[in-house]
Formats: sequence, structure tokens, C-alpha cells
Amino acid sequence: MSFFDSEVVRAEMAEVSELQEEVYNNVFKFPSMSKEDQKYHVEVLERLLQKQRILYTRVSLSDDPEAKKMKEQILEGATTMGLPSNIDMNVFFKNMNEMVDIMKKQIDNDQFKM
Repeated sequence: MSFFDSEVVRAEMAEVSELQEEVYNNVFKFPSMSKEDQKYHVEVLERLLQKQRILYTRVSLSDDPEAKKMKEQILEGATTMGLPSNIDMNVFFKNMNEMVDIMKKQIDNDQFKM
């Protein structure tokens, strides 16, 4: 069975896609959102990062050629976005989680209001 034939993997990929869409649809509205909506948006972002980290780990551990190809595409995409070509994605996810924690504190201190 191929990596992408797994029902679990397909379900996770679908959830990642849904979470990405929700984050992208609301990112520019963030400064004008209510505090509660901002907190919800950050929670969605946090769930997205967790799902992406899990999916990246699964892809990294798989011997399936399609999974290896996806891992390469993820790394190429990270480089295209300006990250170093030798980026450790675990460090990247750790840093992103730290940024989410900072965002939560800023929301609590009303630092995102226009």
C-alpha cells in the first residue's frame, strides 16, 4: 500500500487543507477581529501547525517514493519562502509554536487592536 493510500494519511491531509484554508481566509482580518475571534484564529493556527508537524514526521519516516517526493517538495517550498536550504523542520515547527505563544500573550494584552 502506498503512503497516500492510508486512510489516516488522507484524513490528516484533508484536515490540514481545511485548516490552511481557514487560516488563509482570515489572516488579513486578524487585526480587526474581536479578542475572542483572534484567540480562535490562533487556536486554528496552532492546530494546523500540529497537524503539519505530524504529517511531516510521517512523510520523513516513510520509505514510500511518493512520501519522499512530498518531503522534498515541502523542503523546496520552505526554501522558496526564504528559509535556509538546510533548515531542520523540527526547529522550524518549534519556532512557529513559540511565535504562536507570543501571539497568545499579545492578544491577552490587547496588542493586536487597530
